[in-house]
Amino acid sequence: MKWTVSVLAAGLLATAAQAADDVTLQLKWVTQAQFAGYYVAKDKGFYEEEGLNVTILPGGPDIAPTQVIAGGGADVMIDWMPSALAAREKGLPLVNIAQPFKSSGMMLTCLKETGVTGPEDFKGKTLGVWFFGNEYPFLSWMATLGIPTTGGADGVEVLKQGFNVDPLLQKQAACISTMTYNEYWQVIDAGISPDDLVTFKYQDEGVATMEDGLYVLEGNLQDQAFEDKMVRFVRASMKGWKWAEENPDEAAMIVLDNDETGAQTETHQKRMMGEIAKLTAGSNGALDPADYERTVATLLAGGSDPVISKAPEGAWTHQITDKALQ
Repeated sequence: MKWTVSVLAAGLLATAAQAADDVTLQLKWVTQAQFAGYYVAKDKGFYEEEGLNVTILPGGPDIAPTQVIAGGGADVMIDWMPSALAAREKGLPLVNIAQPFKSSGMMLTCLKETGVTGPEDFKGKTLGVWFFGNEYPFLSWMATLGIPTTGGADGVEVLKQGFNVDPLLQKQAACISTMTYNEYWQVIDAGISPDDLVTFKYQDEGVATMEDGLYVLEGNLQDQAFEDKMVRFVRASMKGWKWAEENPDEAAMIVLDNDETGAQTETHQKRMMGEIAKLTAGSNGALDPADYERTVATLLAGGSDPVISKAPEGAWTHQITDKALQ
């Protein structure tokens, strides 16, 4: 009889395991502490507790999350709002279902020796800018400042910056694009003292746009089974994020365990996680409409070449977070 019960129990467990719903998440970039909450949720069993089997796909320089989700390769993806809204206006119906990042980590990092002390000193300088959708906040900021991005004494020369800090180290640019949690520290690690640098955080300049939100295709939200999966996914993910905020060093080690490239180091990931925790702090996962309105206003302020031509409709919803965060 005992044997029969244990077999039945094993059978029930196997059925429960098979019944887990699959969810595929496409990251915006490579495996690093920027995505710690998702790796923590997977490692700590938070997804499993919600009956989910989550596959996390790393991004990289050759991977466009918007193309992956458009092609059915992911259920949900991480992107910055400017890129998502630009894609939506071009016909890809992306919807933000949750916003784990409350603050922006984007900034310009400048060499003090170039004479840059304030935004007014950008004129006549060469500035390194990331493209592939990451240029939108910069272009909007320059438009807000009334500084042309076509060069000349009254404008700025835009240098298409790779995802590295070489233009600053080689003095090809007065300022480069950096994230508070990543490239800034690469500059420091290269031997430049913080005292020799001037930084301008987009958050402080009032032109921050929303980063690292969770996006799905609009049509999928009409499917009740999909909606239910996303409710559970967001709930478990935010549990992972809050755990990562409270245990940054251990969260960094979980990220390292998931880095199949071996490219990341313990020092860099722990430092990154400490900075990321500042950006997720204050978010319970629900998008703040005021942050969204600021983002849209910034993107519309692009002068003759705005990122989006009109205010979007239906680009975000509380449909998932209202249920996930009860």
